[in-house]
Amino acid sequence: MNKDGFRMKDLPQEARPYEKCITNGAMSLSDAELLAILLRTGTKEESSITLAYRILSECADGDLAALCRLGADKLCRIKGIGKVKAVQLLSAIELGRRLMTAELRERLSFTSPEQIAAYFMPRLKDEKQENVWILLLDGKCRVLHEEKIYEGTVRASLISPREIFITALEKEAVYLFLLHNHPSGDPTPSNDDFSMTVRIRDSGKLVGIELLDHIIIGDQTYVSFCEKGFM
Repeated sequence: MNKDGFRMKDLPQEARPYEKCITNGAMSLSDAELLAILLRTGTKEESSITLAYRILSECADGDLAALCRLGADKLCRIKGIGKVKAVQLLSAIELGRRLMTAELRERLSFTSPEQIAAYFMPRLKDEKQENVWILLLDGKCRVLHEEKIYEGTVRASLISPREIFITALEKEAVYLFLLHNHPSGDPTPSNDDFSMTVRIRDSGKLVGIELLDHIIIGDQTYVSFCEKGFM
């Protein structure tokens, strides 16, 4: 028996995470129960459910979203989490993120800054560095291509309009959205953000590709240059 005095098989069958999921569906499970299923096993000292509760307690305010920001190195520092369990957890998180993005894309209005921000927010809001993305559209605002073009501290001088528009011309794009995140969580545009927008907008005019918007992603919030009248 584990030192916590608790074994999964000590629970009534209907209260065990696996059986509960089969009977009532995954939505009936708590965060800790879902995590315990992913972990599969605990340690010599703890059951998987106890380990799951402890992992969540080590996240900021027990926030499940904070688990996404830990990364493999920090996960492996938690007692009971080795490389295999860390990879399992990170893979499940990434799969969930991709499913969310795929669902959003199916109903996305590519002329709506709010929905475009919602589409990119799962992949950008927890990034520790600034990531700059482009979204390329055809004349009917259908997606042709999306690509990360830069990672690091964003300075207007470091973002090359040339590289952006080489890709845009190759994809025969008509419209362009520019997006990037602020790791601080505050999406307020900086002077460099304004300068970058002007450079890309003016370069686009020369080749006939219109920059529709520049959207900055923060922590569950965003700023649209178009909505704010900055374009």
